[in-house]
Amino acid sequence: MSTETRTEPKILVRRYSGSARVNHWIVAICFILLLLSGLSLFHPTLYSIGTTLFGDGQNARWLHPWIGVILVLAFFGLFVRFFPANLPVGTDYTWLKKSYDFVSGHEEFLPEIGKYNPGQKFVFWSQAVLIPVLLISGIGLWDSMLPYFEQMTGYYPSIDVRRWAAVIHATAAVLAIVVWIVHVYAAIWIRGSIDGMTQGTVTGGWGWRHHRLWLRDQVKDPSQIILEQPSQEVQEQPLKPAE
Repeated sequence: MSTETRTEPKILVRRYSGSARVNHWIVAICFILLLLSGLSLFHPTLYSIGTTLFGDGQNARWLHPWIGVILVLAFFGLFVRFFPANLPVGTDYTWLKKSYDFVSGHEEFLPEIGKYNPGQKFVFWSQAVLIPVLLISGIGLWDSMLPYFEQMTGYYPSIDVRRWAAVIHATAAVLAIVVWIVHVYAAIWIRGSIDGMTQGTVTGGWGWRHHRLWLRDQVKDPSQIILEQPSQEVQEQPLKPAE
């Protein structure tokens, strides 16, 4: 048995900067904390979530809106960063008509797409709508801060309005959770996607298969390409003699 060192470099393409990744994970962590604290406030059977993670229900109730403020600010940063790449283009409609090919793994039949496909754009715009709805409706439920907003705006919501705010807030939260689950599932299902948001790079093969138009644009700038020289040794298995 002999060994040889692999000499072919691995082609990596920069997908997200360090600041974009930090921004994303701040949003992700805040969203999970909001999900857990919100569930503990939603129904008595889920109250133990708040007591386990936040000490007691009062802590969960106090922290929930403040974490929401951090989420809104952090998501605004993501929105500014990713807004141009998520604008709809003509090929999106063609991609959607052939989305079965995407699900079945035959992306060679799909049109070339940029940094985000229509499914990813749907997640982006869904959260871009739902998060402001959660913010506005959440203010109506924020007992300790509502008087300040009333003084600033001169608007004093009635009990009925606050009840509607609770219904809207809960509905928007459920929808946001569903969209988040789709987002996480897709990131796990499409192998190599998580590397982009953890390491900042994806392989050239990943880009060619899933975001070919984006890859063509990236390779025009040599600074966006990394050639990783592997150091591992590859063992050659001896051939078995013919019987």
